[in-house]
Amino acid sequence: MSKKFELPEIVNRKSKFNFEFIETYKAGMVLTGTEIKSIKEGKVNMGDSFCYFKNGELWLKSLHISVYKNGSYANHEPMRLRKLLLTKKEMRKLEGKIKEKGLTIIPYKIFFNERGIAKIEIALARGKKAYDKRETIKERDTAKELQRVKKSYRY
Repeated sequence: MSKKFELPEIVNRKSKFNFEFIETYKAGMVLTGTEIKSIKEGKVNMGDSFCYFKNGELWLKSLHISVYKNGSYANHEPMRLRKLLLTKKEMRKLEGKIKEKGLTIIPYKIFFNERGIAKIEIALARGKKAYDKRETIKERDTAKELQRVKKSYRY
């Protein structure tokens, strides 16, 4: 019996803290072979990445996919622009909403679907203010405290 290789799910945890998600979409990405291999190794940094429209197409900028260590001269550029693939209906809807003040499109998660194809979950989001972030921290702390109290009172 062979053990099946578990593909990673890369999540941008900081985005939930810095942004309020309005809608999420699953999109395909145009990638090269060495980029896929680096993603499978989990060598991705989504820290400052964002999406924007150019000539009616959605592009992902500042997504750092590390160079594949076993790659040859055909290795990819780590910070290159990557085209995202959505349906025309979703593109029109997103392009209309992005024109609203304060809304942006950020990548949230890179995962592999059941067919083994790399997908990215992007979110239409609004940046949080400082007081919203404090509220998030307060909610998280109270949830942790409740879990701790619940754990200590076993019957």
